[in-house]
Amino acid sequence: MKKKTISIFLAAAMTMGLAAGTPTVFADEEYDLTLYSIMTTDSDFDDWLANVEEATGLNINVIAAPTDSDTRQQKITTILSTGDSSVDIIEVNDEMCAAFKNSGWLEGLNDTVMTEDIRGEFPQGYMKDMITDKDGNIIGVPGYSGYLAFWVNQEILDEVGIESIETKEDFLAYMEAVSGDGRYGYGGSWEKTYVFNEIAQFVNMFGGDYFDWTKEENKEAIQFLHDLVANGQTPIDQIADKYEQMNPKANDGKYGCWFYWGMGSEYDNEGMLSDDKIHMAMVPDFSGKGERSIFTDSWSYVLNSASPNKEAAITFLNYMASEGGMEASYKAFARYPARADVAEKVVPDTDPGKEMYSRYASECNVNGRPMVAQTMEFISDMGTIFQSCMKDEITVDEFCEKAQQLVETYQ
Repeated sequence: MKKKTISIFLAAAMTMGLAAGTPTVFADEEYDLTLYSIMTTDSDFDDWLANVEEATGLNINVIAAPTDSDTRQQKITTILSTGDSSVDIIEVNDEMCAAFKNSGWLEGLNDTVMTEDIRGEFPQGYMKDMITDKDGNIIGVPGYSGYLAFWVNQEILDEVGIESIETKEDFLAYMEAVSGDGRYGYGGSWEKTYVFNEIAQFVNMFGGDYFDWTKEENKEAIQFLHDLVANGQTPIDQIADKYEQMNPKANDGKYGCWFYWGMGSEYDNEGMLSDDKIHMAMVPDFSGKGERSIFTDSWSYVLNSASPNKEAAITFLNYMASEGGMEASYKAFARYPARADVAEKVVPDTDPGKEMYSRYASECNVNGRPMVAQTMEFISDMGTIFQSCMKDEITVDEFCEKAQQLVETYQ
């Protein structure tokens, strides 16, 4: 098929009034809607687009979003805040959902796409936390589910004779058994804009509340992480690490367990993804209450309130929320379906993550990450004070005081 995706930079050169670019419309071709997409660089994008057009009967123009995250968010903010009507559907991440959902810039979908029967199939905690506005309007269709999974190195577990890590006590026993000689029981991605994921995960596991740092459970979570550093069970130098630095260390056997997004392609590429090497495991219950907590993330399709093509946009969104749309995205982009019922049908049993993803969906409290409108500033500031605490520049009590101040500043 003719490739209809256009570069954002080419589009920008063709208009004076739109910082984010204007879709190219050829004289002999009219489009039903314009999609602003992050997936255009994927080799299967054109096949996916052909599937969507055939299934919906729509002729879809596509603008390729910038690959740089800061530039992308600036462009999308400009489109929405200026009431630009040349883009109908936009793919946005959780950070942008938090920033935009109460702005009035996005169309509510409760009565058209995310109707009661459909929205009940999505992770309810995620829906509430990330894509529901203050008035109860759902403003997006999640494109997939990507869990912040708990990963273990089975070879190390077998070496020390530990079958599984179910509780805080199991976790600590594992830390003690495997740490030493350049190996650590736990490894993380603690760069200041990444560590937010793990801080929030441990707070949840202890039964705390990320937006209330007066809670004892929050303090317990930070003290726990501080003690891992102090006891040589996780390395302080990982405060410089993003996932690009963490994963090679995991592949090299330097970490016994860790948290990470995705299905493990980084381990599979190195021949390390298998039941007897690196694999997902159930999230431990640290609270002692029989509750397990996990985060999921997504990129969601949202409808620009200024769109003049809302009928076509609703048709597109209904397909994205359907079994067929989610199956198409899974096959083209390896995006695990956001609907658990659809995943059970379309994901083959041979998929290495299916069993654990199914267990996460059914056995864990599944939530979206705690974000605010000024999410990136909040994340960065929390990461900065966390690193200071891990380096003993401030105490755990001082961290909690500063964290509460940041919540009150940004929330």
